[in-house]
Amino acid sequence: MNVRKKVFQLNGSIQITRRKFSDGRIVRSNSVRSAQYTRLTAHCVLKYCALPHCALFYYLYAMSRALFERMISSRMLTQKDESGRMSRPIVRVAVIGITVGVMVMILTVAVVTGFQDEIRKKVTGFGSHIQIGPFDTNESMESDSMNRNQPSVELVKQIPGIRHVQVFATKAGIIKSKEQLLGVVLKGVGTDFDWEFFKKNLVKGTVLNFPDTATDRVLISQYMADKMQLDVGKKFNMFFLSGSRTRPRSFRVEGIYNTGLTDGFDDRFVICDIRQVQKLNDWDSSTVAGYEILVDDYSRLDSLTVTVNETIDYELNAMNIRELTPSIFSWLDILDVNAAIIIVLMIFVGMINMVSALLIMIIDRTNMIGVLKALGATNWMVMRIFVRNAGRLILVGVLAGNVLGLGLCYLQKFTGFATLDETSYYVSVVPIEIVWQDILLLNGLTILLCTLTLWLPVLLVTRITPVRAIRFS
Repeated sequence: MNVRKKVFQLNGSIQITRRKFSDGRIVRSNSVRSAQYTRLTAHCVLKYCALPHCALFYYLYAMSRALFERMISSRMLTQKDESGRMSRPIVRVAVIGITVGVMVMILTVAVVTGFQDEIRKKVTGFGSHIQIGPFDTNESMESDSMNRNQPSVELVKQIPGIRHVQVFATKAGIIKSKEQLLGVVLKGVGTDFDWEFFKKNLVKGTVLNFPDTATDRVLISQYMADKMQLDVGKKFNMFFLSGSRTRPRSFRVEGIYNTGLTDGFDDRFVICDIRQVQKLNDWDSSTVAGYEILVDDYSRLDSLTVTVNETIDYELNAMNIRELTPSIFSWLDILDVNAAIIIVLMIFVGMINMVSALLIMIIDRTNMIGVLKALGATNWMVMRIFVRNAGRLILVGVLAGNVLGLGLCYLQKFTGFATLDETSYYVSVVPIEIVWQDILLLNGLTILLCTLTLWLPVLLVTRITPVRAIRFS
């Protein structure tokens, strides 16, 4: 029997065979090289011959279309022939762009979050999260007094989220040496003081111990020690105003701390026994300037401040650290704006890269689009093939960006290889804080926006006709 055979090849994956017998019969058949896609031969039968109202028919038809799209998309990524030679460099650049963008976003969020957390801890280490004091408008360091035996404060200690409550008192004074004068604030603390913050930032000596009588031992900062030429064990004189007369006091350095917050903190606070401040202010042992409150969760600071104000007596007032030092926290809030701008720019660059790469891929494979349409593929099917292909590239770029970004974050966190000028940035090394909710949100947002943008360039597929596309070269 005389048989004439013609074979058309589509993208190296599907062979369309046309056989013409001597009796005039023409038989068309298609075969797929991979055994994984043998069910694709049922595509035309399912489309034109099966029962249209059968749920199983629609399921098999949809599955065959999905397998067909998956096969073509996979071949576009893995083929090694000359097809797609123009789009490959553009695709690599787009993937690298997404990788760098995701890495930069992760580093930005981790560094900004770590920097804010580090500065916040240092500020609250000096002034706690919430302070309770007499209800007045006095903003000087010569604070008003209150009785430390407050029944309402005992109720504050029972509020969920309150970690610690401690008393304090302050007195402004001047340190005098042979050649220098330095205005400072003598902050008195008691046996209930939480030394965790100062132990972490102690560079010399030890923290204070409180004997039965008032001690003259104090903690000073490294800034004060350098400026006034002091060291552990050395004595120095301070002078305080009490009405119209000056009171001198002699103190001995017990320890030296360094937090890096030179402006307003390290250059100001000398930590001493609260009984020294009580004597300087002519107070008895039951009189203090106020209470300091430490909380478990900083994100609940505002709500806990409201709860504390509702709990304490009406002649007392509670203010949180954001209200006491608004300039510092306003500056920290601006960092969030900077981080948001960087994230928006990186996502925008990634979207532009993927749109450009997809346009080049469509132009480079115009002939393939024409053949697919000639074989009966709809615009929607071809569009999904290209979107699926580009979506895989987005996932590769996001995954690589996560590996590089998180790798650098952990390397910095455990080694501290990137350093900063502490006098300018208040920290000696770049701080890192990884918040997994933020990382997942960044990944999801990047994938979602880049994928949605892909549907704009694939609309070009609807304007490609089979006749012109097959002739395109």
